[in-house]
Amino acid sequence: MAGEMVEIHQECFSLKKICDSGQCFRMREIGENRYGVIAFGKYLEMEQREESVRLFCTQEEYEALWRDYFDLDADYGIILRGVDRADVYLCEAMQYGSGIRILNQDLWEMMISFIISQQNNIKRIRKCIQTLCERFGEKKMDEYGGEYFDFPTPDSLARATEEELKDCNLGYRSRYIKKTAQQVVQRGGLSDLAAMSYTQAQEELMKFCGIGEKVSNCICLFALRKKEAFPVDTHIRQVLQKHYPQGFPFEQYKENAGVIQQYIFYYDLMDQG
Repeated sequence: MAGEMVEIHQECFSLKKICDSGQCFRMREIGENRYGVIAFGKYLEMEQREESVRLFCTQEEYEALWRDYFDLDADYGIILRGVDRADVYLCEAMQYGSGIRILNQDLWEMMISFIISQQNNIKRIRKCIQTLCERFGEKKMDEYGGEYFDFPTPDSLARATEEELKDCNLGYRSRYIKKTAQQVVQRGGLSDLAAMSYTQAQEELMKFCGIGEKVSNCICLFALRKKEAFPVDTHIRQVLQKHYPQGFPFEQYKENAGVIQQYIFYYDLMDQG
């Protein structure tokens, strides 16, 4: 596989913006315009070029995993062009975040990641998840000779003690994570959620310990392909109060409201940062 590569020519595909957008915590910059990501037990290195993105994998692996992971069959240009030109703030946010794509990530990993994200910042979330994976995930080797760790299974986290989880700097979230892992093991997995509607999936997710409305929306958006899910955190709440005091025009964006939300979140996050 060494030396194999797939080159993607997509107008709306920025590795840096995706990496910094707060939806994925196991993607990182490893060199100038070069990124690495761990997902679904695989490690991928990528390179941003002026006119393309290079994925260092086989065509077979690209078709089996990464094409869907990066949502590369979706035309984000249509979403960008569909924004109301009279909405100056949203036009600015969409232009600023152009290149962000909604990743189709692992459901279990998103459940734990966004439990960890509560009252937390991106840098610290990344560190907590990295430590959790190193302590409880399976060690693997990549084709470059380096090691990486898969995301811990529900079984492994269900067996962990709260003290062991607290040693990963998870604090009060340790109890939520252990209990949720136990719930997943007891119900025999999560495969049934994929077929549920957005409303059904959200209701089912909120039965797990530590998952409320905001976290369930994040999981629906980033793992269950529910692009109508619209997570509201502190950043988004402040934006809505300032720019949409009469309410956000959900009816105008419907099935892509979550995509719009991600661009708003990124714009506000970078502006604050």
